[in-house]
Amino acid sequence: MYWDYHNRISRIGMYCIGLFLSFTMSYADFILPETELSVKGRMSLLAIDDYSLQNRTNLSLTLTKPTVRQAPVLLPERGDINKPDSMASHFYGTVLFDKGKYRMWYYSVSLKALPYDLKQGPVCYAESNDGINWTKPNLGQVEINGSTDNNAVKLSDEMTQCAAVIIDENDPDPNKRYKMMYMVLANTWVFRTATSADGITWHVPENRPTEKFLEMGSFYHFGDQFVVHGQGIGKDAQGNPEGRQGYASTSKDFINWDQQYVKAFRLPEPEDTAKRGLIGDYPQVHLGVGASSFGNVAVGLYGIWHNPPVDERRKKGWYGAGLITCDLGLVVSNDGVSFREPVKNAVYISGEDSPVTPVPGIKDPTILCQANGILNVGEQTLIYHGRWRNATITGKDYYAEVALATLPRDRWGYIQLDENQPSGTVWSAPITLADGEITVSVNADNASAITIEIVNEKGKPIKKFSGRNRGILKAGDGLDQIVTWKKGSLSALNGQTIQLKIHLNDPKAKLYSVYLDNES
Repeated sequence: MYWDYHNRISRIGMYCIGLFLSFTMSYADFILPETELSVKGRMSLLAIDDYSLQNRTNLSLTLTKPTVRQAPVLLPERGDINKPDSMASHFYGTVLFDKGKYRMWYYSVSLKALPYDLKQGPVCYAESNDGINWTKPNLGQVEINGSTDNNAVKLSDEMTQCAAVIIDENDPDPNKRYKMMYMVLANTWVFRTATSADGITWHVPENRPTEKFLEMGSFYHFGDQFVVHGQGIGKDAQGNPEGRQGYASTSKDFINWDQQYVKAFRLPEPEDTAKRGLIGDYPQVHLGVGASSFGNVAVGLYGIWHNPPVDERRKKGWYGAGLITCDLGLVVSNDGVSFREPVKNAVYISGEDSPVTPVPGIKDPTILCQANGILNVGEQTLIYHGRWRNATITGKDYYAEVALATLPRDRWGYIQLDENQPSGTVWSAPITLADGEITVSVNADNASAITIEIVNEKGKPIKKFSGRNRGILKAGDGLDQIVTWKKGSLSALNGQTIQLKIHLNDPKAKLYSVYLDNES
């Protein structure tokens, strides 16, 4: 389902939907009645999400700056022609935290033939105990120069790009618990599916889901559908060419995929149609959106591709080697398909923030690449991304590595009082509460200046949880600070559709997220 986030349905309509859902659905999960999305366990209302936290008065959003680890976390095996990543380790890939261990699937580039004829693929595998120091186990699956002593994963296609992997706990077949989308070169670059019981040995069906171009950025499960994102090249309504833009395809069963890709995230095209196209000198969307699903919200990055002026490009050939750069912008979605920027035209991680390891004496541009690299582990948000040295598309200087940026968990940005305002409010989207013991907590600084009231489906304050009985927080900073209520537990509201009305009463208060947890 797609909707306009800012054209809210009437409270009467919301009430009717709530009544309908109360007769047709179980309340083991939280439900967003406006979208019919159900969420297990935890609902996250992020400050960067103006649908989950809406109707903001006297408040403004500020994006945070992640901490970038300058040293790469995974390097290619340069100089060893028997390794699949002898030239580059591209993070058109995935990192998962699985049973206490970090696991990575990435895309390798090696030498196909001397002197410098490059081979794309195969997919490779690495693992780590801390997310920083990685090992490349010998899988014995793919023969390179007569040896299977390497970390390459055997798939049905020799030439590959990208390796987007998820763990599907809902699949009743244990042999399909791990699901992969990867790219293969047919008549053009298209995506293909694979399944596995362990993430190491994969089964690939014979047929490809589509023959239509899509250069992948990510793959995940959101709501009741699988979603793949990537870079596509299309035309506008008048048939004029466009540059790189973000597209998506969806599937209910992981087998049958939409053949007509949806426009998922776009940057403006020049009004002058003669300046459009792949080599146009304007920001374009590289690889679409690289996102992860967090129940009711997907958070992602998109590549901000910067072409050089056409005259400069011609000096370097069709590609613009040594001239193109790519930064990363932040986007958010409430349906897993259509994304928007919390702050328009903001660079979240630049090539200057996360530069590729340089060649001594030479400063080549950095192309940052996003994929399935966003995950929460403990008290941190980890942002794995690729650094591609834009020296040349062939030859001895071709190089890419995997990098890491971090945040305190979910602290992508914060809501704070506008200057000279004594107080401000923000409302949650309507939420039908799950059965069981419900807790509300906040991820905030100076939390004692934040209070929360609860209103019913008609917008009327619920006396037991509003006014003098509103929820309060203790002083201090923290990622999970529990809201306490004077009149008892929120279990009295099980199955009811409510909204949270959140008050900020001090300019030092910073609200990053609000969480609703079903403790049952």
